[in-house]
Amino acid sequence: MFIYTVKPGDTLTSVASSNGISVDALAADNGLDGSARLALGQALIVNPPIITHIVTEGETLSFIAAQYGTTESQLLYENPAIVDADSIVPGQVIYISGRQVRLGNISVNGYVYDYVNPDVLRQTLPYLTWVTVFGYGLRTDGSLVYPNDSEIIAAALSAGVAPVMLLSAMTDDGRFSSENASYILNNLDVQQTLINNIYEVAVSKGYYAVDSDFEYVPSEDRQAYADFITRLRQRLNPSGIEVFVALAPKVSDDQRGLLYESHDYGLLGNAADQVLLMTYEWGYAYSQPMAVAPINSVRRVLEYGLTRIDASKILMGIPNYGYDWNVPTVENQRARTISNSEAIELAVRYGAEILFDEESQTPHFNYVDESGQGHDVWFEDARSLNAKLRLVAGESLNGIGVWNVMNFFQPLWTLTVNLFNIRKIVDREV
Repeated sequence: MFIYTVKPGDTLTSVASSNGISVDALAADNGLDGSARLALGQALIVNPPIITHIVTEGETLSFIAAQYGTTESQLLYENPAIVDADSIVPGQVIYISGRQVRLGNISVNGYVYDYVNPDVLRQTLPYLTWVTVFGYGLRTDGSLVYPNDSEIIAAALSAGVAPVMLLSAMTDDGRFSSENASYILNNLDVQQTLINNIYEVAVSKGYYAVDSDFEYVPSEDRQAYADFITRLRQRLNPSGIEVFVALAPKVSDDQRGLLYESHDYGLLGNAADQVLLMTYEWGYAYSQPMAVAPINSVRRVLEYGLTRIDASKILMGIPNYGYDWNVPTVENQRARTISNSEAIELAVRYGAEILFDEESQTPHFNYVDESGQGHDVWFEDARSLNAKLRLVAGESLNGIGVWNVMNFFQPLWTLTVNLFNIRKIVDREV
């Protein structure tokens, strides 16, 4: 597998032909129609056919390499089971090319709202370990605000995916409430009622885990928040239900800001079974145009996080979206959230060249619409996702948490299954 950048004059047919693969295979790996037009600078995942050689008497690895115009070191890379180049035997199958040596095992969590398109959910579930349903809100009496999650849970379990219940300090009208969160964290009687309600829902609905996403919690409640996660875990773990916690992207213990101060990486990392680091939203709806998840910023968060949390607990956040800003930007004017596929379609439609920022490892482009309005688009493609996934492997993290999987983007999943074995934990009958 490799990633090809579209050049002038390229078509799906020409790229497929030059790499010895079918148009259908190239299109499928990239989530494209076989007749799709390409944008200059677009990234395409190319999976060449697997070529093998059966060793005959007297052949050496260097002799075989010369036959196929490759090197002995490349054959050793393609065949990690060969420890010693002199140890090959007649009848042994040698991979010459096209075989992807996986980087290990990975856990994959995908977030959905309860109004997810059933077809998108069906397409996505085979690539997930968990699917997290956003979400359950809470009230100051300890009762819960319910989403419509029954169909998602049933679909997940039938696909061998573990459903996860997301709990957030959201009100009935869908707003984050710092006040409600603080009240519950500091009122143990109400908190116990909430924990009991969470337990009843999780057990009755078949949830495998509960994911706590408390944002904008007052800084003075940092210990109280960690204590709540500890109590929740003590209640749920005996029934086999794990507790996850989502953390803002911090780079130091003393990072200022309401979003960060109550998210104590050491305390919460110790209290929870799994931790999602929300490594996205540097570029956001009201920012200047820039990468949503620049790799250099993501790396800084991981480097800090690994000093406070064991790597085996960490899921690195991956954005499955981009933003389309009007330019020049206007204060308080919201950028439009777009899917990665939509971004590519815009580039094709307006004849824009997709550029790749090496520092952030992120694609972007500019275009002018029919009204003369300029736009600046930053999104994720195979190159940026490849960089993030390899960072997960390099740091030996447990896996990734994709925000969100409301839109299906095939390159993300083509890369994931080529680079990793996806863990599955559902083994009961449903």
